Amino acid sequence: MLHETVFRSEDVPAADRFDYWVELLGRTHAPMELRSDCADDFRASQRVLDLGAVTVWPATFQPLTFRRTPKLIRRSDPETCHLSLLVSGAGASVWGHRETEYKPYDLHINSSSMAYEIHSTGDPVTMVGVEIPMALLPLPRDMAGRVVGASVSAREGMGGLLARFLTQLTADTAPYLPSDGPRLGTVVTDLVAGLFSHILEAGDFLPPETQRRTLTLRIKAFIREHLHDPHLTPTTIAAAHHISTSYLHRLFRDEDTTVAARIRRLRLEAARRDLTDPAFRATPVHTIAARWGFPRATDFSRAYRTAYGTTPTDHRRQALHGHR
Repeated sequence: MLHETVFRSEDVPAADRFDYWVELLGRTHAPMELRSDCADDFRASQRVLDLGAVTVWPATFQPLTFRRTPKLIRRSDPETCHLSLLVSGAGASVWGHRETEYKPYDLHINSSSMAYEIHSTGDPVTMVGVEIPMALLPLPRDMAGRVVGASVSAREGMGGLLARFLTQLTADTAPYLPSDGPRLGTVVTDLVAGLFSHILEAGDFLPPETQRRTLTLRIKAFIREHLHDPHLTPTTIAAAHHISTSYLHRLFRDEDTTVAARIRRLRLEAARRDLTDPAFRATPVHTIAARWGFPRATDFSRAYRTAYGTTPTDHRRQALHGHR
């Protein structure tokens, strides 16, 4: 099964439970100030699923007030994006002068880099938390404020798709191998990136620059979803988004790479993960190459050597040497 850490308040002396919970959430998300009317005999449980860079943590706890202050941010900021799928209970979050209320099967979004105050009600409160490094999400920093605090239903659409995945994942981790963790983390990241793109696509009333960035986010998500397709090219990407190829290249002018180079880099990264995964030890190199859009083995080997300074075969042999 996946590697997970379990906490149950009944395993801790009553006098120490609340302080232990404060410390635990500080490690799971970010340091916070917590208050509760039940602090004298606090009851909570949490499972932390290790998905590589991503963490998913279903939890149940008594009503709380969470505060992340500017002082705490200056002291420690893991620069993560947090999502909560509220299963039972209710809550309200405050960012400056803005407040958003939440009910069961709403998604709550915040950032460890922004000050907030959250009040949860209901006994107990049950939720599934997700922590993703902001660096993994195709979201410009100046767009984070548009996503944080957005009202998102987990009953339908992109929110519902993410909620169903999280619910199934946390219901039973037994069928998964520990090595599945990073793969599942990639799926979670892609679903969250898709949700953010959906939130940001608010229509023509948005400034042109915002619409341009939103379209760029959608295209990046599209590229990731279609890396397996050997026919994925700037031309097919432009056609799928009803724009010209020249406009597509203009969208990526401010990015760190061209569209074609981005496709090649992501494909090589995916192939590299498979080549160093013990589960694919018996899979021929050319099969992995074809799976990630390199139908010609010689083209794959040349691109791999250029990117990593070694051949796919040599890299696999060195990486898997300790897994025999």
